[in-house]
Amino acid sequence: MAIIVPVYNGGEKFRASLDSIRRAIPPPDELIVVGDGDTDGSSQYAEAAGISVHRFPAPGGPGRARNLGASRAQSSILFFVDADVTVPGNVIRQVKELFAQQSEVSAIIGSYDDQPTAPNFLSQYRNLLHHYVHQNGREEASTFWGACGAIRRDVFLTMGGFDETYIKPSIEDIELGYRLKKAGHIIRLCKSLQVTHWKRWTLVSMVQADFFQRALPWTQLIHRNRGFVNDLNIDVSGRASVLLTFGLLGALLLSPWQPLLLVAAAVMGLILFILNVRLYRFFLEKRGLRFVAQAIPWHWFYFVYSGAAFAAGTLCYLVDRDRGLERPASLLPPKSLRSGSQVEKRS
Repeated sequence: MAIIVPVYNGGEKFRASLDSIRRAIPPPDELIVVGDGDTDGSSQYAEAAGISVHRFPAPGGPGRARNLGASRAQSSILFFVDADVTVPGNVIRQVKELFAQQSEVSAIIGSYDDQPTAPNFLSQYRNLLHHYVHQNGREEASTFWGACGAIRRDVFLTMGGFDETYIKPSIEDIELGYRLKKAGHIIRLCKSLQVTHWKRWTLVSMVQADFFQRALPWTQLIHRNRGFVNDLNIDVSGRASVLLTFGLLGALLLSPWQPLLLVAAAVMGLILFILNVRLYRFFLEKRGLRFVAQAIPWHWFYFVYSGAAFAAGTLCYLVDRDRGLERPASLLPPKSLRSGSQVEKRS
């Protein structure tokens, strides 16, 4: 098995990630780091530790970096791990056993655990939300996940790897998952395969990532593939929650002219709460009542900007389609599964 870690200025989080991988028992057959134009010494740290390192001179996105790492790997299983997660000591054995026991499975993904390291509220909320969504997703997954995802090398190469047009962290893993499913491959969500996330989220970084780097391009991907998948963030409950949130806001805004709309707003708020009560119960069990009281407004705010992003993404898709710029859903991405003349090799 080859573990491939793309990194751009990973700092202490990246060092912790590498150290956790190197402590795994058994160790990976290959550990490959790809520096995506990093300038903080991350590549040098990995090189000094005796790890195989390849480095791009300028950033180009984790998809391109992962593709390069895959092109250098010799193992039959490629295991992609983000530079800001740490893995449990049995992760190699667990992934190998899963592939050995399920020969029909082409790819496996895990989830974040429920112990995020950053102590601020938004980091705790964001990572616990991700953990909950994955832990309650379908085991036959609808997408791939680059933070903790493994795939058979021959399948990865046949599919053309990650889409390199995403030059910043985005939905390059989701897009690969859509192509895998369309080609008839099985992706398994292994809920016991969990990694610890070290990222610190702020309001700006969270909205920027959710709106511009995920929801907007994901909306266009949904339209290209002609429909929703009832799983993870875009299941029926999530879509209904978005509609209810906008209905609630509309009723509140119009209530000064029509006071009876306050009743409608209260009803929609109650339905919205009931639809998501399992998540709020999970927050209560993990972090207590005060955390839940803080989390609910943020969760409803998430529905607001996700809905706005869907509307904006739909408009962009329609404009591109009318201008003849729509990208076919079946188009394979450019491949960095190549010799890589612009890549510096370190080992």
